[in-house]
Amino acid sequence: MKKLINLLSVAIIASTLASCGGKKVEQEPIVAPQGMNVLDISKYGKPFAIFVPDTTAAKLTVTEQSSGSLDIKVGGNFAITINEQAADIELKKKDIKEDEVLKFKNYIVDEPTAIFWESEIVKPEFHFIINQKIGTTDYSFEDLKSTETEPFDKETTQKMYDSAKTIKEIKKEEKS
Repeated sequence: MKKLINLLSVAIIASTLASCGGKKVEQEPIVAPQGMNVLDISKYGKPFAIFVPDTTAAKLTVTEQSSGSLDIKVGGNFAITINEQAADIELKKKDIKEDEVLKFKNYIVDEPTAIFWESEIVKPEFHFIINQKIGTTDYSFEDLKSTETEPFDKETTQKMYDSAKTIKEIKKEEKS
């Protein structure tokens, strides 16, 4: 009886594996965390989606810069820029520590591909840079600094950091 059950199990597994072959991989639905929306930026040449705050309460703007970067803003509490090349994290860390105006306080995250830090001029402000590889392309994500708004606080920067850290690749459908 055990041999029959084992033989049937192997047959079922083998037929399941065989029936899966040759089918195209479908994009799994991308589900945003509570309070966030999915923003598909593939129409801007970036093969992924990023989570942004609910855009019913604040205006969403996506701006393609002449440098090739893409700026995403939602109201005054969310601003990320995306570049199509990895940032030099070690060089950035050196620049942060040597900045005479914006005094470095500490790292909240210090990883090989991401940094999130606190610095201060008059009051604390927070910034981040994350490198991600999507497909064959390297991207860097960072908070978008603005002279028009107050620097971001820790909670706001954490939301942007989490959004950049959890981007979702959008797979192109292959034609048969």
